[in-house]
Amino acid sequence: MTASNSSSPLIAQLARHLQRPVPESVRTKARLHLLDWLACVAGARGSAVATAINRRNALHGLPATRWLGNVLEMDDVHRTGRLHPGPVIWPIALEEAVDEGCNFDTMLAGAAQGYEAMIAVGATFDDYHYSFYHPTSTAGPFGSAATAAWITGLTEEQFAWALGNAGSDTGGLWQMRHESVMTKQWHTAMAAGAGAFASFVAQVGVTGPQSILEGPQGLYAAMTRNPKPMVFTDHWRIEEVSFKPWAACRHAHPAIDCALELRAAGKLTLPVHVETYADAITFCDNASPATEIEAKFSLQHAVAVIASGGNATPADFTSSRIAELTGLRAQVTVAEHPEFTARYPDHFGARIGDVTLVDTRGDPERPMTEANIIAKLRTLVAWGGLADAEADRAIELALHGDDAGAIVAMLEEWLS
Repeated sequence: MTASNSSSPLIAQLARHLQRPVPESVRTKARLHLLDWLACVAGARGSAVATAINRRNALHGLPATRWLGNVLEMDDVHRTGRLHPGPVIWPIALEEAVDEGCNFDTMLAGAAQGYEAMIAVGATFDDYHYSFYHPTSTAGPFGSAATAAWITGLTEEQFAWALGNAGSDTGGLWQMRHESVMTKQWHTAMAAGAGAFASFVAQVGVTGPQSILEGPQGLYAAMTRNPKPMVFTDHWRIEEVSFKPWAACRHAHPAIDCALELRAAGKLTLPVHVETYADAITFCDNASPATEIEAKFSLQHAVAVIASGGNATPADFTSSRIAELTGLRAQVTVAEHPEFTARYPDHFGARIGDVTLVDTRGDPERPMTEANIIAKLRTLVAWGGLADAEADRAIELALHGDDAGAIVAMLEEWLS
């Protein structure tokens, strides 16, 4: 693991770091993330977002997937970057693979490069940035640019141009959190498209700024107060990415995990008090959610779901469940505790009663197995109204196949 070298611009260093070959073990790991993303898209088929973007035949098939990977709040997540790579990276990996006619290993390697770039940049953002900006949106274009650049075979210089221009057009404000809107999906779609287009124009010689991060009028100056050093790891950052087992904001997952452990031991009796880290309170302290989105960002609702016998699936965050759980939510109180804030964001933890968790299910320290991810897929395929055979099809194509076009054809059928 090495920190950035100040003798050259960060983007140039990142472009150089992204020239290393991607080993088979990392490509195999990427297949699991591809399957997880397919599960999220399948589950989002009947969502309001899917209905909106398909109205008047505006978007369907693969282009629509840029909008759908995050809808259920079950997309993969990197803790220190506080971002979600999958919804940004996979639509571009598949689009470029089909356009280029490349082999499946090249596509998987391109996706791993995208995760690497997105996380390398996102992990440098500070708390000030996170208080105003959605890192999936701000770091996302770097990831989609790297994915497209690798699959299309750009030179190191062209890589750097693509990354520089991807960064020059980035953004994504958290204001959308305060209204029941679809802007979070807009963020993922725009991040995917902006980076891919930056890579496309780099091929024809459109140059980009190499100091877009650390320059006097660059991203750090505009959007951070104390940016962290960029670190280039010997391992691959996709290996640090967590899977999400439950259909809620990741900040609610530690509390869900504690509640499930208490329930399994026969000790989950309301009222209960949740202690967790400060950002979980900032994002998810909502005792009276009124919409599905608000329920997914409510610690009180999440714990009430588990107390009621639910398992935090998409069905537990619908309007009917919000109404049913009013009384139970009133018996859940929440508070920040310095113990958990001190470990965050390296560790997402919580405490309820005598259960204290430092890490949450799906994190690398407590990983979801392939069988767990397949079970999640089957749940979301059913939630999305597809036949269970479609889950088998997705498993075969993502985990064992070698044809990106077949995955695109499957998605077009799902979203037609």
